[in-house]
Amino acid sequence: MSAGKHLAKGSPKPVLPDDGVLRLYSMRFCPYAQRAHLVLNAKNVPHHSVYINLTEKPEWLVQVSPLLKVPALQLVAEKGEPSLIESLIIAEYLDDKYPENPLLPKDPLRRAQDKILLERFSGITSAFMKILLQGTGLDDFWTALEIFEEELTKRGTPYFGGNKPGFVDYMIWPWFERLSVIELKLQKEYSFNESRFPKISKWIPLLKADSVVQSFYATPEQHNEFWRTRAAGKANYDLLA
Repeated sequence: MSAGKHLAKGSPKPVLPDDGVLRLYSMRFCPYAQRAHLVLNAKNVPHHSVYINLTEKPEWLVQVSPLLKVPALQLVAEKGEPSLIESLIIAEYLDDKYPENPLLPKDPLRRAQDKILLERFSGITSAFMKILLQGTGLDDFWTALEIFEEELTKRGTPYFGGNKPGFVDYMIWPWFERLSVIELKLQKEYSFNESRFPKISKWIPLLKADSVVQSFYATPEQHNEFWRTRAAGKANYDLLA
């Protein structure tokens, strides 16, 4: 999927229609921002996407994201046009605000259990970055993944959300879309053991084929090329523009 140009330091703030439509400040290769795109697309919520160069952030970004983070969701139809940050907060807000095609369970216990499971996903995200930045942490990654293999086995359904993708599925997918980047970094040291993770091995192609995932998908080759440019100190944010 293509993306707009990423705005950098010195770029004027984009002039968007005064139409009350949500504004998502994003970066095309950010897995956290991808979470917000997936929820918006799952619910067919109209929105404007504004892409940000995270190396040279535009000066006006602080107006919509005080911590200079993406994703940031500006609610222009609300009084004061407030913004939300943090991907899980944005995703849950959208799920509550737009009840069509609910992603989180309505049952309070199941909802709480899904949130706890996502808290445990931090073991995967931290190991992922350790691998990319330090070249270590693969054992931690596999150990953290075992939690999700066991949970999917316990649920007895093809997706964490049941018979169709739900909140957990879309919130963790971005890191599985980027498994090739781990292989790029570690080369022969990396090998996905399908016998160790049989449920996840079946889940990955199911999610990849999902229409929502495909609506904001980048290929392994595209992810790899972005990370090559980032590692070289010249991140090509506009690779898909």
